[in-house]
Parts: sequence; C-alpha cells; structure tokens
Amino acid sequence: MSELEIREADLLEVTVLMDNYTDIFLIESNDVCRRPQIPFFPQILFAEHGFSCLIKVCAGSEEHTVLMDAAVTPASLLSNAELLKADLGKVEAIALSHGHPDHFLGLAGLLKFVSEKQNKEVPLMLHPDAFLERRFNIPAIGHSVTIPALNEDILKEARADIIKSKRAFPIANGLIHTTGEIERKVPFEKGFPWAEAKINDNWILDPFRDDQGLVIKLKGKGLVVISGCAHAGIINTVEYAKKITGTDQVHAVLGGFHLTGRIFDPIIQPTIDKMKKIKPEYVVPMHCTGWKAINRFEEAMPEQFLLNTVGTKYVFEGTP
Repeated sequence: MSELEIREADLLEVTVLMDNYTDIFLIESNDVCRRPQIPFFPQILFAEHGFSCLIKVCAGSEEHTVLMDAAVTPASLLSNAELLKADLGKVEAIALSHGHPDHFLGLAGLLKFVSEKQNKEVPLMLHPDAFLERRFNIPAIGHSVTIPALNEDILKEARADIIKSKRAFPIANGLIHTTGEIERKVPFEKGFPWAEAKINDNWILDPFRDDQGLVIKLKGKGLVVISGCAHAGIINTVEYAKKITGTDQVHAVLGGFHLTGRIFDPIIQPTIDKMKKIKPEYVVPMHCTGWKAINRFEEAMPEQFLLNTVGTKYVFEGTP
C-alpha cells in the first residue's frame, strides 16, 4: 500500500536549465528528447557545475509548473531560461534537492525574479537539514574547506515561503511529490566520504538526511524519478520512490547520480547492474554523475540511455 495519495499525470516535461555540459552541435531530437534550437553565437547556453530544471506537469486541462534547484549563478540561469523561452513567471513552487551550493546559490536571485513577476511569496520546499553548515575534507588538499551554507534570512528577504519537511511533500496539486528523507538500504551506496556537516556542534561525516528527489506517476507508464545529486544513492532514491508510491514500474530516471571521481569508481558497475534490474524505459544521468559513469551507462543501456546537455527538454506522455 502506498504512503502517498499521488495523482497520475498525463504529460510531463522536464527542461534542463542548468547542467555541467553544453554542446551546440548536439541538435538531433526525437519525441522524448528535444534539443534546443538556438542560433549560434553570440547567443549561447551556459553550463556550470550546477543543476536546475523546470518541470511542467499536466492532468487533463490542469497544468502546473515547478522548479527543482537553482544552479550556481542567477545570471546564467536566467539567461538560459530566456534563450529557451522558459516562462519562469509560471513557477508556482520550488523544490530544493539538498543544501549544497551548486544547487542553491542561484536561489535568491531566482526567487526575486519569480516573486516580482507574481507579486507574491514563492513556496520553497526543502528538508530542515538543508541549512546545515558544511565542508569538504579532501585528503589531497590536506585540510578542510568550508562551503557556502544556505541562509534562511536571505531566502525570506527574496520572498520565499519556506516549507520544511522531512517527509514526502505534495507539489502541483499532488501531481509531484518530494521523496523526503530517503531510506538507505543498498550496501554499496555509502554517501560522500569527503563531505562533512556540523551537527550538534560537531563536524561529522555528512549523513545527507536532506537529500531528496522528485517523483511523478505517469498514467499507464509508471514513475519518473528526478534526483539532484542522489547523495542518498540513486538506487536508494528510486527504490524509495517505488515504496512510497506503491508503484514498481519505473518509466524514467533523470538527474545527478554522484558517481564522479575515483572514490566512486568502484560503485559505477554495481549501480548500473541495479539500474538494469529496475528496467526504466529511459535513463538520463546528469550533473555529478561524471563522464566515466555516463559513458558506462551508454555502453550498458544503449536503448534506454539519453545524453543530456543544457537546454534539452524531455517529454514523457502517459497512456491515453
């Protein structure tokens, strides 16, 4: 029995406003994967080590637009949105995947833009731990490096209506849900060894309790799961989405899988093996997945794999 009263969507569109990769010559499109048709220079889409996507979901005549994450630089994010003709004025809510700066540094600027367009506060869904102080403790550097923390006062000043939830939370009138805290059951998905968080005045290995994805149930097709970085593990994320929705069928998995760097090399193949057992129709690794893992996914799942670049729109249609 599902934990969520999740409604089925007839149509889902995911437009990637920011990702690590851009390619002006990757223009081949199909019904599901639609590449941006933008004239060459001086107009160009920006890429950065960040993530943001605009999500439109429809059920009958009902339509909702939400945003997941806000990349690093507001100027790049807003420029990409303008070139793609993505109407940010329609954004009715923003979901934050977790409290790392490559997902929230553009948030205040984006909130100001959207709130000014709508002349009202913008709902912002996140886990309370998104505000933790954090740092990286990278052995090769030899000392810890503090990274920017999410500031609640700045968000409120930008007119965010902050909604903190540890559990799955409905957006878009129940057509989209955050996953909330994700259960950790996959043995090889052990988090990010270099990441630390300050909890109860002590620096500890970051448990990433705030890491969450989005889940949409597509009519007749199953689940579409979107992750930010999947610090909880992309397999854990998908399996938890299946559990809370009471749905085994997975149509698509998109987002960051966090498999980049040598410390994650050993779990690339186990992740691919598990993903193949899940049997999504489409798998779209982005952002922090890393080139090595992305290439391995293409080799192992050529029929399901889609290569992402900034500006790509994914269109998933339910069964009539």
